[in-house]
Parts: sequence; C-alpha cells; structure tokens
Amino acid sequence: MSAEPVLTRRCVIMKVLDFTTDKYLEAQRQNAAAILILLPKNISSIPHDTVQSFMVSESKALLKETLMPVYVAPEDEQLLYMYDEVKQAAATRTSSIFVRGERSKRILHFTGVLPGAGEDIPTIVITAHYDSYGLAPWLAYGADSNGSGVTILLELARLFQKLFSSPSTIPPYNLMFSLTGGGKYNFLGTKRWIEENLDHTSLLHDNVEFVLCLDTLANSDELYVHVSRPPKPETPMHSFMQQLEEVVSSRFPHVKVGLVHKKINLVESTVAWEHERYSLRKIPSFTLSHLEDPKSELRGSMLDTMSQVDFRKMKRNGIIVAEALARYMYNLSGKGSPKDVQVFKGQLVSSCLMSFLTSVPRATQLLDKEPSHILLVNSLEHEFKRYLQQVHRHAFRQDRRDPDITFFDQMNPPVVMYRVKPAAFDLFLGGCIAAYLGIVYYTIQVHLYILLYCPFILIVVISTQSSKQQ
Repeated sequence: MSAEPVLTRRCVIMKVLDFTTDKYLEAQRQNAAAILILLPKNISSIPHDTVQSFMVSESKALLKETLMPVYVAPEDEQLLYMYDEVKQAAATRTSSIFVRGERSKRILHFTGVLPGAGEDIPTIVITAHYDSYGLAPWLAYGADSNGSGVTILLELARLFQKLFSSPSTIPPYNLMFSLTGGGKYNFLGTKRWIEENLDHTSLLHDNVEFVLCLDTLANSDELYVHVSRPPKPETPMHSFMQQLEEVVSSRFPHVKVGLVHKKINLVESTVAWEHERYSLRKIPSFTLSHLEDPKSELRGSMLDTMSQVDFRKMKRNGIIVAEALARYMYNLSGKGSPKDVQVFKGQLVSSCLMSFLTSVPRATQLLDKEPSHILLVNSLEHEFKRYLQQVHRHAFRQDRRDPDITFFDQMNPPVVMYRVKPAAFDLFLGGCIAAYLGIVYYTIQVHLYILLYCPFILIVVISTQSSKQQ
C-alpha cells in the first residue's frame, strides 16, 4: 500500500497479502482514485491462512457499494517492477481505466431428461449453476463453487443413463437434469426458467417429487442439507434424506450429515440458495453442500481455484449422492437390500472434467464473448446430448429498459501508468513560468515606452538646440 497517509485522488496498489477489509474501507473513506490488486499467477503458492483472509475481505468488499474502481491484475514482470517503483517513489500514479460501455447479456440454461417407465410418473430434478463470481469476474474460475456441483451432475447423468438405457432397470421416475446460468446473480436463470415452465405441459407443474440442487461439494467431511422448511415424515424429500444418511453411515461413517433450516425472507430481494427459487413456487426442493453458511466467502472468490478442490472428497460426495438417489428410485430399503450395497462401481467424478471447467473463467458476462468461453458452453450442451434426451438450450435476455442485472462488456482492459513530477515541482515550474512572463511583459513595456516617447524627446531636444542657435 502507498506509504503516504493521504490517499485522496491516488491509486492504491496492493498485493493479496496486503488486502484487508480495513485497508479497503480506509481507501474508500479517503476517496482514493482506485485500488489495484496484484494476484499471483500460482494461487496454490499462497499460504492457506492468507487465502482465507483474502476471501473474507473480498466477500465483504463485494457487499459494499462504492464508486471507487477496484481493479485486479495477474502479476507479471512489468507489474512487479511498477509495484517496486511505487513503493520507492510516492509520485508515481496510474491512469484511470475506461470501460467501453455496457450491453444486455444472454443467460443460458440447459435441460435434459432421462424418461422413466410408465405414464404420468413423478419427476426428480437435479440442478446446479455453472457460472462463477469474484471481485474480478475475468479471474473467477469457481472450482469448488460451483465447478464441483456441475462435475457431479454430469457424472450422475452418465451413471443413470446406463440404468435408463436397459428396459429391465428403468425406474418409475423421470430424471431431469438442469444446468442453470446466472446462479451468482440471485439465480436469475433459475427464476426465469421456472416462470416459463410452470404450466400443464411442463414436468415442473405438479408431479415433481423434489428438486436436488448441488452446490460446492469439493471439500470437507461435512454435508449439509439446506431446506426452507423441514420435510415432513413419509414425504419424498424425507425418504431421500433417510437414504442419504444410510449411505453415509454404512460406507462413510466419518462424514457428518446435518440439516440446516432457513426460512425465506420475502422482504429481501435476494435468495441464499438455488432451492429457494423453487420453494417460492411451492416445489419441494433442497440444496446439498459442504458449506453450512450461505454467506461463505468461498462462494464468490477469485481464489476459488483447483487448489481448493479435494478430488477424493468430491468423488466421495458424488458416490453418496448417486447411491442415495438409486436407493430411493429403486426402493432398495423397502426390498430389504443391505445398507452397504453398491449400485455403482468403478471410476466416479472425472478430474479431467473439473480441469476443463476451470480452464477458463465462467463469469456470466463472459460466456458469450470469447471463443474459449463459447466452446465451454457448447461442450456442456454436448455432454447433455451425449447422455440425455429432450435436451434444450434456453436463452433468457434481460429487458433493456429495466434489467435485473447490468453487465459490462470489457473485463480485462489495459492498465496504463504515467510517471509525473511531484506537486512541488509543478509549483516551482508555475513560478518560473510566471517570472518568465513577467520579464517578457516588463521588456515589452520598456520597448513600447522607448518606441513611443523617444521620438518625442528627440524632437524636443532638436527644437531646443535650434532655438539656442537662433
């Protein structure tokens, strides 16, 4: 951070280690021109305590309204050289960064179905949001939140496609999979999709057993079931949770399963979890996550990279969900099957899939902009078409006159730095210029005096001499 105590009209440059909530608020209080945060290229090299501290500060900064620009840039030789110069020379400044404009973005939503055996059968919906979020959207890779949820969802689609492909193992349930956009922006894609599908021709109308939302499942030995209202006994949600607990107790006894009940506050304009969008429409739903607090800093941080992912635990969580869902759909407990019976065997949850998801940032405002991001979105749709039927891509556009969210289209503008002289030099230079102009003015005045009065004096002298001669 700048060594000068006064930050007004100055750009504050700091590294991840320096960024704290107190320093951010102090810069905001003193009306700093901007904040530039330097992010190391290798996030895994940052100590764990520093990562956690930065995530907390980042989360709090995102909740504060401010007109002060906050920029984030990956460290390179030029930026580190600039950082060292700034520490040594307080006169160094950086220019403002101009954003070219704004535009309304599409929010893409994918759905696919594995149709069950029979007519008018219930539907189970499995959903996860695929976008990421952070202080700098173009540096937000969202590995745990929510690359893990997307990875497990796609693995579930692959596993259950094998069961649904054989007439002898098709369960009496429709299994719908949904990848939602705008999840980091109040689950806007989920909201729009529900609004457009609550009719008599949709699977969402009145035959949904429950909606299972997968969110942040790549770490911890704890699993929390988040609900808006506790499920009543003998309901489908209650039965599934019993199956979930049976799988955990029989195969993974060290894992803790907890129920978190949080009522929806209708006064608030935002929701905490994706299932709350369904609960508002009285559709039974819940979210499964290793996070107990919906306001956890991990859900929106630039440091949520592959270093935050424990593949062993993510694979275990995927197994728990898959086995519990299979036990519920095939009623294995009612048929007297052992609690530790394994429906699925072999490799679960591919690390390659997670690596692909985190290869590019997945901020909503980027997904229809660059070729690499478009490729990622198209690949998700391809995976759906590979395993599911009735695959649809839903594109929701915002009202240009009254958008829910305004996105800016330039995420990584260049930073330009200029070296200027200190204010004292400006005063000195101004004094020199004023003195120079004064001298010029005085010289001009003297010359004008000479030009105007010298001829007159000369004539008087000549006349005087002529008079004396006469």
